[in-house]
Order: sequence, then structure tokens, then C-alpha cells
Amino acid sequence: METTQNTHRIDLDPRTLFALALLAAIMVMAAASWATLAVLFIPILVLIRWMETFGRFWRWLRWVLPMVIFFGLVTGWAFTVEAGILAGAKLLGLTCIGHLFFLSTTPEDMANALVKAGMPYAVAFVVSAGMQFVTVLARKAREVMEAQQARGIPIAGGWRAVRHFPAFFTPLLVQAFQLAEELAEAMEARGFGRQGRSFYAQYRLTLKDWIAFAIGVLITGLWIWSQSHWR
Repeated sequence: METTQNTHRIDLDPRTLFALALLAAIMVMAAASWATLAVLFIPILVLIRWMETFGRFWRWLRWVLPMVIFFGLVTGWAFTVEAGILAGAKLLGLTCIGHLFFLSTTPEDMANALVKAGMPYAVAFVVSAGMQFVTVLARKAREVMEAQQARGIPIAGGWRAVRHFPAFFTPLLVQAFQLAEELAEAMEARGFGRQGRSFYAQYRLTLKDWIAFAIGVLITGLWIWSQSHWR
């Protein structure tokens, strides 16, 4: 079992990372063909590999690929095969960008930076909690699946496992409600909504943040221009 994990981080403000992720998503959506879209996957995959091990990335990718394949097949059936491939590749690109963003910053840093930028704390907390809830539920889902498989219930995959899906979703749903209740109690105990909240870390946009954002905007503009001429 692989236990090592890379600790590389991109030393930029969370707001800058979020803006760069949005620009990358725009580039993915503007891609004119799956061949040009493949060019975007090179820096994305290089950054992901730099920030985490291949084993961890593959375990995440196994959950995403079925959704990507299904979306591509539906689009290909409704339109053309090429459109289906492009749609599936774009969805995979968007999910990889989101995965890379979650690797580059923590939900707490993102929420606190948004508060410093003027967003109401309640809204920023919802964003942070939502980001954390996804990873927690993914871990809970893996634990439930392993526990049910240990009991001899085949829910790993395949059409035969469909009738056993209630044995997977029911305990997962119960744990989700328990987590929500515990979160509400913790928020109340910590005085959620009190004014004058202070922050341990200071979030400031430095020169390197503005340079990174300017480069991102320039690359995105050139990419959109090239894709419009490609068509």
C-alpha cells in the first residue's frame, strides 16, 4: 500500500488560485476539438502529479471516469461520436481542474480569503463546508463500501450489484445526516455569526499574485483567439 504523499503547494493567494482555476475552466470549455484539448491536459496532469502521488490520483480518477464515460456516450448518441468524445474530455478536464484546485488550497484558507475580500462570513462558511463535505463523504462512502464487501455484499460494480445499492446508500445517507447534525452543534457551540471575527493568517494579494493572474488572463485570451480561428 502506498503511504507517501507529496507536500508541494502552489505559493499563491487562495483567491488567485480560484481565479486561475476559473480561467483554466474557460479554456477547457473553449477548446474546439479533443485534439487541442489534449494539449491542456499536459500542464494539468503535470501539476497534479507534482502535488500528489499517482496512486492517490488514480484512486480519485476511478470514481470520475464512469461519469465521464456515461456523459460522453449520451452526448455521442444524441449528436455525433466526435461530439461525445469532446464532451467527455471537457468534463474530465473540468473535474481535473477542480481536483487540482482542492489540492492547492484548503477550504479554510479559501473561505477566510473570501471573507477578507468582502464576502459575508456565512456565505464563505457554506462554501468551505461544502468543499469539506465532499471529501468527507467520499471517505465515508469508501468505508461503507469496504464494510459491506467484508460482509459479503457485492456492491463494487456491475449490473448484479444494482440490487445491493440500498445497502450502500442507506448507511451513507444516515452518516451524512449525522455529520450535518454534528456540524450544526459545533457551529452553535463556537458562536457562529458573532461579529469581529479575527484570522490567524493574513491574506494579501502580492505582486506575484497579480503577475500570475495577468499571465493567466493573457494565456486564456490567446487560447480563445486560437480556438476561434481553429474552427
